[in-house]
Amino acid sequence: MRPPARPVIEGFREWAQRLPEVIAMFVTSGAYDFLLHIAVPDVNGVYAFVIDRLTERREVADVQTTMAYEHVQSRVIEPATAPEQTRPTRRHR
Repeated sequence: MRPPARPVIEGFREWAQRLPEVIAMFVTSGAYDFLLHIAVPDVNGVYAFVIDRLTERREVADVQTTMAYEHVQSRVIEPATAPEQTRPTRRHR
């Protein structure tokens, strides 16, 4: 995003979440500001989304695409547990 300013990022976020192709969106840190999960019929749909939708926005400085070939998902989410802390044992006198 250019410039990297709150109004620019919030404006893009609001615009992108209304697009019918976007089924999930993540605002991220690091090299990229957003991760958009899109649903389109085929690779031509991906190309059209990038060229006709994303690059029409002046604030979009760069686009990188990644295709997922398979989605494997756990059906159960285990709760996160803290590692057991070793407590010093007290000796009673």
